[in-house]
Amino acid sequence: MTDALPSPTGRPDRPALVWLRDDLRLGDNPALAAAIASGRPVQLLYVLDEESPGLRPLGGAARWWLGRALAALERDIAAHGGRLLLRRGAAGAVIAASVKEIGAATVYWNRRYGAAEIAVDTALKAELRAQGVLVESFGATLLHEPWTVLTQARSPYKVFTPFFRAAASQPMRAPLPRPTGNGWLRPAADAPPGEALADWHLEPSRPDWAGGLREAWQPGEDGARAALHAFLDHGIHGYAQGRDVPGRANVSRLSPFLRFGHISPHQVLAALRHAEAAGEVAAPDAAKFTSEIYWREFCYHLMFHLSDIAATNIDRRFDVVEWRDDATLETAWRKGLTGYPIIDAGMRQLWRTGWMHNRVRMLAASFLIKHGLTDWRHGERWFWDTLVDADAANNPAGWQWVAGCGADAAPWFRIFNPVTQGEKFDPEGAYVREFVPELAGLPPRLIHRPWDADAATLRAAGVELGRTYPRPILDLAAGRTRALEALGCIRGE
Repeated sequence: MTDALPSPTGRPDRPALVWLRDDLRLGDNPALAAAIASGRPVQLLYVLDEESPGLRPLGGAARWWLGRALAALERDIAAHGGRLLLRRGAAGAVIAASVKEIGAATVYWNRRYGAAEIAVDTALKAELRAQGVLVESFGATLLHEPWTVLTQARSPYKVFTPFFRAAASQPMRAPLPRPTGNGWLRPAADAPPGEALADWHLEPSRPDWAGGLREAWQPGEDGARAALHAFLDHGIHGYAQGRDVPGRANVSRLSPFLRFGHISPHQVLAALRHAEAAGEVAAPDAAKFTSEIYWREFCYHLMFHLSDIAATNIDRRFDVVEWRDDATLETAWRKGLTGYPIIDAGMRQLWRTGWMHNRVRMLAASFLIKHGLTDWRHGERWFWDTLVDADAANNPAGWQWVAGCGADAAPWFRIFNPVTQGEKFDPEGAYVREFVPELAGLPPRLIHRPWDADAATLRAAGVELGRTYPRPILDLAAGRTRALEALGCIRGE
């Protein structure tokens, strides 16, 4: 679907401007493909917009990723004879000024789905069209546009399973091929100067906390392809069950690449279906991974239809819950010093790598919200700042799901026990040993409950509770009782 005006008249040497946003790739990029098909010179532009009203500033980890991603994209574009123009400011003003400066006849972009972003795009589109500039927008981030998957009553779905059935029954376009050959990226004749990426200071320096991120990730389109191939070669096998075991490699790690658009969901699912058809992927594993891609889709549809899901309870009954404000607990949670090994391992993995295993995300969120009776928005903001895949749809939707106030959420009375969950999904303690090495000497039966170890076992493992590893910051039974009492106010309403 596009919403274009008739093709413009005028000199064919007037360039086409492609405004890149969360689609930092050359392959399967409908906006770029349309610009190339126009036959005009192509100028690619990225705007660092930290000024438009309502836009949520990127967190620290996402800023680091963006810096690396733009550097990779600059190199990729330069290898094809083009140049990526970088500019800062309110996007509407920057794009309008850039169109005039380069004399662009056409502007292409791929759609965004947040309310503030839509407001920027809608106003800009009207302004440019009033000036006779052709503007086209395309769907590239999602498999299905949010206004195309609705109930029979023409309302948005709020339960995942019927949404999944409805969305998956619709046709999905094939990925567009990556442009190849010489001369396909014909640059504008007198491209204006842009800003230097280094001047944006997207990477931390004082202090430089991104060493673990640099070791763990390769932002960019090449990194996305490598991650997808690695997953389909290895991680997908046993995914249906293994994805819940944080010590295994049964995860795709594609989330940050999807977040920044180095790869599209169309490319991911096309590769998965090809591998399944070739007999390289078992049907249960393919089905489960497909549902996870559609869960991402579901979160974006919620964001589009409900708007402010990072700040407002989807289930408004939760507005009356009286949350606690416990700075000591929240600080210990952030630092991975709660005294509960599976929680601490997850929070330390997050800080070291900018990413956390999905099962452990649920456990860490449940511990803070339910046992700590902390407003889910506190945790959502911390994840927003520390996750390289911090996503405006998935991140708040996930937190609301755990809290019980989201769409198709876990019941408010479901409270994950971090000890029994650790013993179930990390039975040998491999995950805890990697990220909480001070407990590595404990045997599997005690690694998730070190307080139950006798003095001799602790001494042999080099563990001194309260000194080398903290004692539990709260009592699980008492925290559970408190949560049930506090959240019980919504019962029956």
